[in-house]
Amino acid sequence: MSEAIDENNQETLNMGAQTSYSILALISFLGLASALETSSVPNENPAKKMIQVGLVHNMNSTHGKVVMSCISMALFDFYDVHTHYHTRLSLHIRDPKDDVVDAALAVLDLMENEEVHAILGPEWSSQTEFVINLGVKAQVPIISFSATSPSLSPRQRRYFVRTAYDDSSQVGALAAVVQAYGWREITLVYEDTDYGNGLVPYLVDALQEVDARISYRSVIPAFPEDIDIVKELNKLLMTQTRVFLVHMTALIGSRFFVLASEAGMMSEEIAWIVTDGLSSLLDPVSSKALDSMQGVLGVRPHVPRSESRTEFGERWKKLYAERNPHEEIADLSLFGLWAYDTVTALAFTGEMAWEHAKSRYLKPNTSRNNLNFSFIGISEMGPKLLEKILSVKFQGLSGEFHLPNGELQPIAFEIFNVAGQREEIIGYWTSARGLSPELNPSTKAVYTATANDLKPPVWPGGTRKPPKGWVVPMLGKKLRIGVPVKDGFREFFKIEWDPHTGVPSYSGFSNDMFLAVLDALPFAIPHQYIPYVNESRQIAGTYDDMLYQIKLQRFDAVVGDTTIVANRSSYIDFTLPYSESGVAMVVAIKDDERRNMWIFLKPLSWTLWVTSGLAFILTGYFVWLLEHRTNEEFRGLRSQQIGLIIWFSFSTLVFAHREKIANNLTRLVLIVWVFVVLILTQSYTANLASLLTVQRFAPKFVDVQELIRNRHYVGYQEGSCVREFLVRQFNFDQSRLIPYGSPEEYHEALSKGNENGGVSAIFDELPYIKLFLARYCNKYKMVGPTYKTDGFAFAFPLRSPLVSYISRAILNVTQDKAKMDAIEGKYFRSQSSCQDQDAAIFSDNLSLNVYNFGGLFIITSLVSLSSVLIYVVSFFYSHWPSSSAVRAVDRSLWSKFLETTDYFFREHGLCGCLERNRPIKVPASQFPRREASPNHDVELIARTPE
Repeated sequence: MSEAIDENNQETLNMGAQTSYSILALISFLGLASALETSSVPNENPAKKMIQVGLVHNMNSTHGKVVMSCISMALFDFYDVHTHYHTRLSLHIRDPKDDVVDAALAVLDLMENEEVHAILGPEWSSQTEFVINLGVKAQVPIISFSATSPSLSPRQRRYFVRTAYDDSSQVGALAAVVQAYGWREITLVYEDTDYGNGLVPYLVDALQEVDARISYRSVIPAFPEDIDIVKELNKLLMTQTRVFLVHMTALIGSRFFVLASEAGMMSEEIAWIVTDGLSSLLDPVSSKALDSMQGVLGVRPHVPRSESRTEFGERWKKLYAERNPHEEIADLSLFGLWAYDTVTALAFTGEMAWEHAKSRYLKPNTSRNNLNFSFIGISEMGPKLLEKILSVKFQGLSGEFHLPNGELQPIAFEIFNVAGQREEIIGYWTSARGLSPELNPSTKAVYTATANDLKPPVWPGGTRKPPKGWVVPMLGKKLRIGVPVKDGFREFFKIEWDPHTGVPSYSGFSNDMFLAVLDALPFAIPHQYIPYVNESRQIAGTYDDMLYQIKLQRFDAVVGDTTIVANRSSYIDFTLPYSESGVAMVVAIKDDERRNMWIFLKPLSWTLWVTSGLAFILTGYFVWLLEHRTNEEFRGLRSQQIGLIIWFSFSTLVFAHREKIANNLTRLVLIVWVFVVLILTQSYTANLASLLTVQRFAPKFVDVQELIRNRHYVGYQEGSCVREFLVRQFNFDQSRLIPYGSPEEYHEALSKGNENGGVSAIFDELPYIKLFLARYCNKYKMVGPTYKTDGFAFAFPLRSPLVSYISRAILNVTQDKAKMDAIEGKYFRSQSSCQDQDAAIFSDNLSLNVYNFGGLFIITSLVSLSSVLIYVVSFFYSHWPSSSAVRAVDRSLWSKFLETTDYFFREHGLCGCLERNRPIKVPASQFPRREASPNHDVELIARTPE
């Protein structure tokens, strides 16, 4: 109840909806209902103040009888409880059938002749749309419990009140069902009325939000014959989509499903979804129609169960049976419940809005015989009655009755499944939580829409397996698949015509992949290959031309080595790639360097050669210096000793030195030096081998810009997308691009070269390049970066549902290593023979330099110099002359140093720096064999060799 309603009145109102009635009260009610239908109520109880209300509805239909009985019971129930009320609704009934003009005239008659302050109805949205304007003119609320079209909005029409749900409120639930089962294409079947057309734009938007679309619209005439429905059913059979969403009233929908069942369209491959207009609880249908709807899914507003509604249903069935003794008892519809709650709300607000002074019309038409739209009176009570009914709030039979924005707001929708003669509830949908098997799941806090959120339904055909939603059209039609004819690279797709019958046979990597993908699909796809050829059995155009045939609807798909390219995707859809790809450059190998007689010098730079030679000589000298004094093998003539120095150091290259080493310092020097020699020789050997390998595969060109700059001719595969790639990516001059069709033509063009009528390079996709190099791997090389493309894929029309199924099947096949190895090995086994090319490393300078071995040279230098220094210091220490052995005039430190130094050089057979014939004092201790006194020095004459 609104703020104007106190708590006592609210309790009283709810009690009226829950009162139990005896058989006697029911009999009394029947008499009242009959009186209401003849509009004789005002004279029956003159003590009550009568509020004139009109009812415009078809009373002869099953729906009209259900509604009328609910309205009668509402009046009886309300006033039986609210006996203290001063007002009473006086109902004036008009039956305009289904005509818009009749409905308008009926409303005008009620306003002119009965001066009604509110009108219930009309039944249809098309009738209501016109009548609303009359309500605005007369300020009479038009209260409809059955006009659900979204085109009628209380926000835009002040005197329109909808005590029912807007049809657009269900589109979220419908889209959630579509999303739950992964369907991407929907066929919408609806009647060509305001009711049918009004939902379409809202449904389109809701489906787009779940990545689905309406692929076909089947429009049923407003007053169809059976032949009209059968024609539309035949059209549905011709479409690929197998998810049909039906939006109709029960009158047309029941006939539609009976005919669809007779046409064999209630099979397990088809999914049917119906809106709330076709639920047996929303709009009664015959048992025959219900039998034909087995497996159908539907959505309808959720009506909370209550004791009062159960008790009301039992009383209503008795009343309906007594009033229609010769008819089958219909189901109580939601429209009947809405009608009951509407009358209850109107009766209560009439009491609050009643004012005796405002109980009639202003400026009524004086002529009660001629209806005139220009002279409609104005209701004084209408505006206040509108205000009160918009603010009323109570718990009715259909749930909470409250009209924010002038209409009822749904809380939840039920997802039902027709199984037998029942409609099983398999789940619920709310705008906050999406689908769920229970209405208020305690653990669900986020919006979801998956099949696991619903109980498993029974689908048409009695299966539990959800339909895929897409099949190849019936009537024996096969998928027309365009295939290319290739002169070269036939490993990918090969067509051979039988010479006698002319029947083509197909093979190749792309063909085998497509067949493997079809085997991985959960359903069969009848298909036929159509070669894209001209009269000469040559390819009829480029690959772009062949793919465009899909847009022209000459092909349903294209299978072959078709590359995913951005501009192609504007008119076709590609599956996921079944083979990786990319564009690269192939050039000829130059072999000039392989004939170079001095190539053995290239592993080391000239500075490293010189440095290594000096290191060998110095190391030999250091070894001789350390060994000469004590090792006889390092003595002899001067020429022999020089030869030994050179020989010894270079013999360490092959570890062939045979001289014995006596000094530990020499051994230390040789340990480090042998390690240096080992590193040098191993590095030289490895670099020479690498150099020979690289020179073997050295390409003539490695830079694309060099080709462009020097205006070289380059080749590409005829009909492929590579030509456009070269022009767009590198701005190649189109006159310098030459098409070729086979590996043999590639070989001939590259062999000739740019100067002899050939090309300098070939650009193509990786799969073709690998095949080409497998045949000519010793002559050509793939160089430069690989420009990524999206690979080979199968092509289908835009938004084809097959794309998602084929793509998933491609993943299953490509991830099966055994299957992929079998397919690839059948056509590409020869590629392994050229894998050594991939190991080649290109560099302009492969020579090693001094810097690469600087650390080694530093180490061996430090060890050698340190060893010599230790040896010299030790020699000077052991041969330093004593002060008593030197004459007094020669006892200076410098004299001692010169004497020891001269002796060191002479001891080692080196040329001294002393003057010729200069006497040298040598301690007698140095000459133990001579007969001289040990206490006297021996005087020697130093002579230079003659």
